[in-house]
Amino acid sequence: MITIVSGLPRSGTSLMMQMLAAGGLPVLSDGERAADTDNPRGYLEWERIKQLPKDPGCIAEAEGKVVKVISRLLLSLPEGHEYRVIFMQRPLPEVLASQEVMLRNRGTAKAGAGNAAMAAAFESHLREVNAWLDSKAYVKTLRVPYQELLRDAEIIAKKLAQFLGVSLDAEAMTHQVDPTLYRNRSK
Repeated sequence: MITIVSGLPRSGTSLMMQMLAAGGLPVLSDGERAADTDNPRGYLEWERIKQLPKDPGCIAEAEGKVVKVISRLLLSLPEGHEYRVIFMQRPLPEVLASQEVMLRNRGTAKAGAGNAAMAAAFESHLREVNAWLDSKAYVKTLRVPYQELLRDAEIIAKKLAQFLGVSLDAEAMTHQVDPTLYRNRSK
């Protein structure tokens, strides 16, 4: 089994990876992307996963581990493995606000980039990804609303253990949730 954490950018995937690591799951991460002001506890990413469309076999390295896979790459997951996908859900206005702040902090924000166009693109993308997730027999998906995770981390930790069929340290997982890092909220 391969455990995957996914979702739109800025949807809480790093927090979920931190929780699963604290809960006792081995994480596939290379430390290439360092912690920063937008994600002070780190991203827990594996750079090689970006090659998934060209090298689908690379996913085999994640067997028995948890790996973060950006949502657009989920469509490249090859058959032949059993996947458990934890898909983070966050309101689009919050995703867009958080992404805008992150791009400004990096100095890569594009003037005139319209939130309406980006929101429409994300909505279309989510429809495609959710349809794909729901259509594959070898993929089981647990959708986790970000706000619910922040509000009821212990309940979510128990749901994760049940979904993954493993014993997890729910208390350690809940300690990863830091409400002060919930900075870009819906109005």
